[in-house]
Amino acid sequence: MSQTTLNFADIQAQTPTIEDVSAEYESINAALDEADTTEAKKQALQQWDNLRRRLDNWSALTSLHFSQDTTNKDYKQAQEYSDELQPKLTALAIAMKQRLLDSPDREEFESILGKQAFSLWSADVTTFEPAIEADLVQESKLVNQYVELLASAEIEFQGETVNLSGIRKYTQDSDRHIRYQAEKARWDFFTQHQSQLDSIFDRLVKLRHGMAQKLGYDNYIGLGYKRMQRIDYTEADVENYRQGVVDNVVPLAQKIIAKKAEKLNLDAVNFWDESVFDLQGNPKPQGDHDWMLNQAQSMFDNLHPELGSFFKLMNQGNFLDLKTRPGKAGGGFCTGFPQEGVPYIFANFNGTQGDVEVFTHEMGHAFQAWKSRNLPTDYLWPTYESCEIHSMSLEFLTWSQMDKFFGDDADRFREIHLAQSILFLPYGCAVDHFQHLVYANPEATPQARNQMWQQMEARYLPWRQYGDLAYPAQGGLWQEKLHIYCYPFYYIDYTLALCCAMQFWVKAESDFEQTLTDYIALCQRGGKAPFQELVSSANLVSPFKPDSLANVVNKAQEFLHL
Repeated sequence: MSQTTLNFADIQAQTPTIEDVSAEYESINAALDEADTTEAKKQALQQWDNLRRRLDNWSALTSLHFSQDTTNKDYKQAQEYSDELQPKLTALAIAMKQRLLDSPDREEFESILGKQAFSLWSADVTTFEPAIEADLVQESKLVNQYVELLASAEIEFQGETVNLSGIRKYTQDSDRHIRYQAEKARWDFFTQHQSQLDSIFDRLVKLRHGMAQKLGYDNYIGLGYKRMQRIDYTEADVENYRQGVVDNVVPLAQKIIAKKAEKLNLDAVNFWDESVFDLQGNPKPQGDHDWMLNQAQSMFDNLHPELGSFFKLMNQGNFLDLKTRPGKAGGGFCTGFPQEGVPYIFANFNGTQGDVEVFTHEMGHAFQAWKSRNLPTDYLWPTYESCEIHSMSLEFLTWSQMDKFFGDDADRFREIHLAQSILFLPYGCAVDHFQHLVYANPEATPQARNQMWQQMEARYLPWRQYGDLAYPAQGGLWQEKLHIYCYPFYYIDYTLALCCAMQFWVKAESDFEQTLTDYIALCQRGGKAPFQELVSSANLVSPFKPDSLANVVNKAQEFLHL
């Protein structure tokens, strides 16, 4: 399949069996046993790489289909088969990684693959034993229950039936009463399903804690960090960083909220007011789905030839699924098919400025995956906090093109996007800190967990007022966040990456061409290095370094005239 003829319809993935995959691993092991030259070792490693790409293709396609229609019985059955098989595939992969880690020829293998792969594998081998195989299957089933539950929402509002993505356009309406009613309708769904939400999460926490103990950890926190492949920073580093957000960012966030109250002519900003910034309401894209794709092509053509040709490939090849529809899972993500070397973007357009933000965000992931598609499997994607640099940075690097979507409202969009970014940093830290509390106290009741969340809001979001929205007022807001259920400890990553993205923004203001060159070079490196090394290679300062937060916050404060 050539680059010019790539089409999603051509992506094929044969369903594997454990017998076939085990036999292939035996073949790879035999090849390694017999390899007495560097070239022979390279060939054996390439055979393993090819196998992993095929398996990743199948896994990605299966998961994508389920996300596209959670009500499709065939897709659900295929996902359940994948959930059952994945731990067995993990066992085979872990055994191979352990073999290479322990090999007397390790230095030679490192010269072929690079030391970063071995650092990643050193984390991976501590996250699995056959004793947790059944637990991993159960974890996947519970995660799927949560995704299906949220996808099932059918909310009657303003004469139409919308899901949790569709209701968002009303929560950002310029009419305060509509915003309030929309939030009330949204949280009514959570109220109706509170017992299910509590039960799913309670079982997930206890299950993960049990897995951690079986693997020799005190609790899930240590295992969670290893599963996230955090190899160049610690829990203490994250804790210090969160404190930096409290010290440097929360005061500016409070100024943003105060300015919002002034612009909205309010004595106090309630939760349903937080999504808008002035009486005009938020800017909206000035056209429909197809119009936006045409504008996006023009935007990327203007930014850089590589971005333009890549977006054309994605669009013409149908590697974009952006429309909201019944049964479709919420949120947005980028996945990929490593055999073909092409990514895929999934989102839920709802007619708000968030459509542009989510789309450019996921395009950042996709472009990175495309640029690093020829690297070894372990480097196709970086670790998550590094991944999010590419996505969040592209949100800022496309600022100059926002008139294509918002016309005369482009300046307002830029101001709101920056203000939202500042407000996101404390929220992201609240989510992370909350998860540390949850997994340090696995026997806590649902009520106690809600109290933990309230503590986090008091620390990181001290301006928040819910009025008579009972569900979030009682500490339940966290239950809408998919990452907390599905991807534990995957959230601080966004805030770390945002600090880097804002540095790209500052640099782009004075030298856009060089900044874009640095950005593309970072994308091309994929996951060949750990987070802080990748950051340094892009001429950025690690968020863990003193003053890195203060510098970007000062620039934001200047831009926002606060």
